[in-house]
Amino acid sequence: MSARDEVLARIRLALGDRPTVPEIPRAYRRGGDLDEGARLDLFADRLVDYKAAVRRCAPADLLGTLVAALTDRGAARIVVPPGLPWDLPGAVVDDGLAATDIDRLDGVVTACAVAVAETGTIVLDAAADQGRRVITLVPDYHLCVVRADQVVQTVPEAVARLDPDRPLTWISGPSATSDIELKRVEGVHGPRTLEVVLVS
Repeated sequence: MSARDEVLARIRLALGDRPTVPEIPRAYRRGGDLDEGARLDLFADRLVDYKAAVRRCAPADLLGTLVAALTDRGAARIVVPPGLPWDLPGAVVDDGLAATDIDRLDGVVTACAVAVAETGTIVLDAAADQGRRVITLVPDYHLCVVRADQVVQTVPEAVARLDPDRPLTWISGPSATSDIELKRVEGVHGPRTLEVVLVS
């Protein structure tokens, strides 16, 4: 039997005799028991552990907090997704900007889909207030708004809120890797600076 025949025989075997898929145990913890205050504090602590900056504000103070963050950063021109609901100075709405154009800007401001307190993770799902993945990967600074009602305690709770058919970007702190000799290098696949405004 040639190698080709062997490969085809294996494919036919796999297609013709599908094994029964075993039931996957789902007895793991699917939810948390922290109240909102503790959940938000845990989320903020995890973000700081990941070297993200955190600002907290009330809903009425959100616009001023965003402007202050951009001013402190020196971010005069930023890219924003088309559905971002806040009118920010220096905002350039992404209408299909080229990566080279995005790279010339000082940062990006987005909302998020959901956030996980236990892991300090923010999830974007490319909704209108979050935009295309490229606008959150090319700029070196990402300012992200997270509302208190978007923060869940555990990963299973976050997954339950997400649409698996949407493109998901999971962000845990600034982009970094320790692939080479376990030495942390930041800014490998995305922004070196992540700042989160937590609104509650």
